[in-house]
Amino acid sequence: MIYKKKKSTGKIILTIALILVAVAGIGGFMVYRYFHAPNVDLKSKKETYLYVYSDWKYDDLIRYLDNNSLLKNINSFKWLAEQKKLPKKLKPGRYKLTENLSSNDLVNMLRSGLQEPVKITLHDIRTKAILAGKIGGKLEADSTAIIDVLNDENAIKELGFTTDNIIAVFIPNTYEFKWNTSAKELLSRMIKEHKKFWNQKRKSLAAEIGLSPAEVSTLAAIVQEETTVESEKPIVAGVYLNRLKIGQTLDADPTLKFALGDFAIKRVLNKDKKVESPYNTYMNAGLPPGPICMPDASSIDAVLNYQHHKYIYFCAKPDFSGKSNYAVTFAEHKKNAREYGKWLDKIGIKR
Repeated sequence: MIYKKKKSTGKIILTIALILVAVAGIGGFMVYRYFHAPNVDLKSKKETYLYVYSDWKYDDLIRYLDNNSLLKNINSFKWLAEQKKLPKKLKPGRYKLTENLSSNDLVNMLRSGLQEPVKITLHDIRTKAILAGKIGGKLEADSTAIIDVLNDENAIKELGFTTDNIIAVFIPNTYEFKWNTSAKELLSRMIKEHKKFWNQKRKSLAAEIGLSPAEVSTLAAIVQEETTVESEKPIVAGVYLNRLKIGQTLDADPTLKFALGDFAIKRVLNKDKKVESPYNTYMNAGLPPGPICMPDASSIDAVLNYQHHKYIYFCAKPDFSGKSNYAVTFAEHKKNAREYGKWLDKIGIKR
């Protein structure tokens, strides 16, 4: 009888143990599902972005998630976030949200700062204001903050530039940034890219011409505005360098457009040549204070590898080719200019 009681007790203990294991398993599965099941609600969208600002606290994040109904179960996220100390470890940034993200995934993402980078393509930019507007719309730093940094004379001077030529730091290309990059961090990154671009070979070529990298960019900007035909750029660069060598004014029409603030002008008039501005290269000898646009690599390299010739003048050809007629003498140039003027009259371009 004693043996049967022991056997019966053993069965009961085993049964209870199995039940406990089953309950624990079910509980564990439920907990796993609670925190690891997809919890982001994008309302049928494939993806969206969560922007966590640098001055946000944990409560700001919760308020935003709740107000925008981005989570199916915000309580599971809050509980797990607090267990993983997210309130103290929240990182600002631009985070990509997809439907399959769980509370655990989102907490880990926000703790680690694993954000989606922002791609910014810089090209066809003429002024600091345009530059600041283009970048400011894609980063946390707004255009005002960027302009303030680019106009900070003391800080810019320490970098070896001026507020007039600082745009030369920006080399047109596509760059990746963290969304929460500050205006100062942006400029610091561009300084690094500028140093990388201006390798020893380019610096040596600039020294041979007698120009600093910033001055090369200033001239390259004029060349770029003069022609979009790549094969013409080294020739045009050669003309301007010839003028600089003999002390002749550059007489560059694009600098007048910059001085006037009107880039839509197709025909420069004599009255334009009287505008009071340091960028008026008809009245002021040498290079203007800084680039009139953000020159691309091909324009910079066209100056560094300019074509050696004797041309002092050039004038656009009377067609839509984008090419020019070049001249050594002013008499020859006047003839080319008259032909071009007649063509402009013929096609009805007065301004």
